[in-house]
Amino acid sequence: MADEEQNENVEETTPEAEAPEAPEADEPEAAEAEAPAEPEPEPAAEGDAPAAEAAAPATPKERRRQARAKRAVRGGAQPTRTPEERQAERDAARARKAASRRAARAKLRGRAKEAGAGAGQATPPREHGPGRQKTRQGVVVSDKADKTITVRIDVARRHRRYEKIVRSSTTLHAHDERNDAHVGDTVVVRESRPLSRLKRWRLVEVVERAK
Repeated sequence: MADEEQNENVEETTPEAEAPEAPEADEPEAAEAEAPAEPEPEPAAEGDAPAAEAAAPATPKERRRQARAKRAVRGGAQPTRTPEERQAERDAARARKAASRRAARAKLRGRAKEAGAGAGQATPPREHGPGRQKTRQGVVVSDKADKTITVRIDVARRHRRYEKIVRSSTTLHAHDERNDAHVGDTVVVRESRPLSRLKRWRLVEVVERAK
C-alpha cells in the first residue's frame, strides 16, 4: 500500500503532467502579421500644380474678359449694333435729360415767382449785366485836371475767416464835362466806355457839396 501511494505522488509531480502556457508576448506579433498593411498616400503629380495655375487667370484683363463671357452666357447673346445706332441712343438719352432739366428749372422759377409775389417784394435787379453799367458813390479828392475828377471809393467788408471789418479804398478817374464837382464833394459815377488812358467812368450827379 505504501508503494502505490508513493508512485501516485511521483506521477503527479512529473513535468509532463504540467501543461506549459503560451507566452503572452507572442500574441501582438501574430496580430500584426494578420492585419493588412495600410496603403501609403501617393505623392501629388508634378503636372497638377501648373494645371491649377492655368485655370485661374493671371492678369486682371483676363479676369474681366472671363467675367464678361460668363455674363454673356447667362444673359444670352447681345445683338451687335452699328455705331450709328449707338450714337442715336446716346442722343435720345441726352435729349431726355435736357427735357427733365428744363422742366426742373421751370418749376424752380415758378416757385421763386410765387414766393416773391407772396412777400410783396420784387427781386432786386443785378448790378451789372447787358445794358446795365456799374455805379459807385465816392468822394472827390482831386479836380485839378480839366474835365476830370479823381474819386475815392471807400469799401468796408467783413473778413471771411476772422469776421473782422476790413476797410479799404480805391481811386478812379471820372469824366466831368462841366467841371461841376470839386474836392470834398460826394458824387455818383457810372461805368462808361474808355474815354482816355485812365478814365473809364463818367460823373452822374453830385450828391452832397463840400462844406
